[in-house]
Amino acid sequence: MSTSRIFDNWKALGRFIGRHMAVAILFCLAAGISFPQAFSPLTHAVPALFAFMTFQSSLGITLRSLKDALAHPAAILLTLAFAHVVVPLLAFLAGNLFFGFDPTIVCGIVLEYCVPVATSAIMWVAMFHGNVSIALATLLASVLISPFSIPFTLQVLLGTSVEIDAAGMIASMAGMVALPALAGLAINEGTKGWGERSLSPAIAPAARIVLVTIVATNSSAIADYVRHLTPELVGVLVFVGLFAVCTFFAGMGIAWVTRQKRDRFIPMTFGCGMRNISAGAVLAMQYFPAATLFPVMAGTLYQQVLAALFSKLMTRVLRQVAKREADEGKTGSEG
Repeated sequence: MSTSRIFDNWKALGRFIGRHMAVAILFCLAAGISFPQAFSPLTHAVPALFAFMTFQSSLGITLRSLKDALAHPAAILLTLAFAHVVVPLLAFLAGNLFFGFDPTIVCGIVLEYCVPVATSAIMWVAMFHGNVSIALATLLASVLISPFSIPFTLQVLLGTSVEIDAAGMIASMAGMVALPALAGLAINEGTKGWGERSLSPAIAPAARIVLVTIVATNSSAIADYVRHLTPELVGVLVFVGLFAVCTFFAGMGIAWVTRQKRDRFIPMTFGCGMRNISAGAVLAMQYFPAATLFPVMAGTLYQQVLAALFSKLMTRVLRQVAKREADEGKTGSEG
């Protein structure tokens, strides 16, 4: 078989995974829960896998696109305000409404929605041709805010004092996000777009394989909980799933109401709906009772599946966004 044929098959595999991402993620969730011993050894490799995904997604970034993103920060600021202020407050209120009898569950729910925007959001934005520069700027700002916003939010809402290792969190996210993104940008700029035209498509299938591998690895962490579900834990699973759905819808709603263009609509939806659950799990294990971990990790069962499902829904919504932009353009030209 010729090299070109092999390469075509490789890219076809990437497209196949992309088209069936929801099914692939569900399969990997089941695999991680059913065979945790096979995936848990990969836990230490997850930061490097995230870094690879960030690098591939960032190959489409240019200095000009990054400058344009920072020159129009409304989408970034709206996403940050929703993710770091509105969602933790709503999680606290809803968590108390349904689980006020168990403070550890409420704490886990709040903690899950205090953490930064998910690193994998960048890959989803890139996959659906959103503005990766906005997604990256939002993620980096969220990471810088979190070491200070997390202790403040937990203190105000729960009366819990937590001393976050700010330097450690920032250094960790720099390795997974900032440095790979800068490398992708530098390669794309230095090669005058070759990174976006050739390298990114070549490694995109690997990035999608990496994503589903991360899903299986993260889900293995709660395999024991899922195998020994109690009525209370089932309630937590249902709550976390419904709350996650609401955050995705809210992201789309905010983008629609504020009349964001297509390229900004996509990063706002994923930025509002996705959280860095791994960071939340680390905090839960370091500072809180063991029961706090389950609400945090429950998000792994939903987040990537919802991202895949909402990407399909968003395709329909974006047609309406494009129609609105065309109508506005027609009205402006007539005026």
